[in-house]
Formats: sequence, structure tokens, C-alpha cells
Amino acid sequence: MGLTKSEVFSEEQNQIAEYAKAFAHPARVAILQYLLEHRECICGDLVEVLPLSQSTVSQHLKELKRIGIIKGTIEPPKVCYCIDEQAWDKVQMMFEGVLNALQRTGCC
Repeated sequence: MGLTKSEVFSEEQNQIAEYAKAFAHPARVAILQYLLEHRECICGDLVEVLPLSQSTVSQHLKELKRIGIIKGTIEPPKVCYCIDEQAWDKVQMMFEGVLNALQRTGCC
């Protein structure tokens, strides 16, 4: 596997890429939509509403937590997750910045 050379890009560019990677899998999109819709900490419900095994859901939650877009509390035997609202605002601003950067010039 080749090097990504991520170190030659800005911190912001790398962070946008990490967030985009999180949105690049439909299971993670479904998890985020579910958490946004319910606006509360979700514990075991995700496995019941997604067509995925517990271990697969856990892997996706781990990735979303790693990049900071969700947060969780561990109270054995339950682990509860919710959207990190500050991180969500940051993601929204970053994507808006990229998506709004296009100046309509009539090119092509």
C-alpha cells in the first residue's frame, strides 16, 4: 500500500478528509442519522435498527468516536453514544467552507 503523503497537506485538509471518510460508508451515515433523529444517548438500539451485527456496529461507532464526531459514555454493561454537538458544528462549517468556495463563473 502506498503512502498517502497526508503530511504535505494542511491540518484542515486532513481533518476534512477524515470527516469525509466517515460519511463515505452508508452504515456510518445511518448511525449518524439515527443519533441526530433521536437527539439522545443511544445504547443498544442501533443493533436493533441496523441490518448489521453487533461487532460491525461497534467498529463503525469506534471509527466515528475516533474522529470525534460522536461521544460515548461507558457504564458497564452499556456504552451509550450521542452526537458531539461542538464537533458536528465544526464539521458543518468545514464542509460549508469547501462547498461554498465555488464561485459560479460559467466555466464548462
